[in-house]
Amino acid sequence: MADEHQFIENGLQRSQIDEFFGDELGRAGYGGMDIAKTPMGTQIVLKAEKPGMVIGKGGKNIRKITTELTERFGMEDPQIDVQEVDEPDLNARIVADRLANALERGWYFRKAGHTTIDRIMEAGALGAEIVLSGKVTGARSRVEKFNRGYIKHNGEPAQSVVDEGQGVAVMKLGTIGVTVKIIPPGATLPDDFEIHDDVDVEDVEQAGDEESVESLLAEEPDEVPDVSEDEVAASDDEDVEVPDEEPAEVIDEEIVEEVIEESDEEPVATGDVVEEPADEEDLDEDVAEEAADLVAEMEDEDDEEADN
Repeated sequence: MADEHQFIENGLQRSQIDEFFGDELGRAGYGGMDIAKTPMGTQIVLKAEKPGMVIGKGGKNIRKITTELTERFGMEDPQIDVQEVDEPDLNARIVADRLANALERGWYFRKAGHTTIDRIMEAGALGAEIVLSGKVTGARSRVEKFNRGYIKHNGEPAQSVVDEGQGVAVMKLGTIGVTVKIIPPGATLPDDFEIHDDVDVEDVEQAGDEESVESLLAEEPDEVPDVSEDEVAASDDEDVEVPDEEPAEVIDEEIVEEVIEESDEEPVATGDVVEEPADEEDLDEDVAEEAADLVAEMEDEDDEEADN
């Protein structure tokens, strides 16, 4: 069996055993249990308001419970130890069962809730909360809460510090769920703090190399260099920098601008011969002569074909 399935099976078995004890030992004031496996068997510690009723006359009831655990739940050699609850009003399971019984006997839920939470606070609890959910007064279900003192609802303290118990009241209109949360007296919470009066606090010693603030304040400040008004005005402007030394004399230089004429002609390399372009009129005469010669040749060819 996988570890996950084993954890689930153990938790289910624990819940079934707790429910069995609640049904069998309800009149004895069942206040919870602790189960621990030992080499000798399974050790079960029962908390009850009336241990005598759990044990029974001559141990008859405790033997019956042991046999039931072995046959019904398959536990090997269960060893049951019964402990008496010192303060029943600080046990959430016992208080929840008492409140559920009071509601079943006909107590009005407000009177039962306020009376129960007052008894819890009188027992020395740091805080308590009672929640009644279900058909409290009519056909519609609702939730009623009663709070006193300081209570934790989430985080690690809500699991380790707060004692929680549930009970069920079976009424004519329906069932009412009872949830009780109690913070016992003397519980240590993570946000607790103490204020001690007349406590001598040791002075904090500083390192020998470091100078104290008082000695630094007692020292005279260094001399501030004299700054002229012009330099101060110039330093206010971000774009102007104040030179450390006097600027050297600026020599006037004449700026000569060379005007370069742009030309469309390409530069000519040295050594190349440049031919001068011919005139447009001479070109036109040459073209006309060539055209006339071509026309004459064509006419001669036409005449020869006609003679043939």
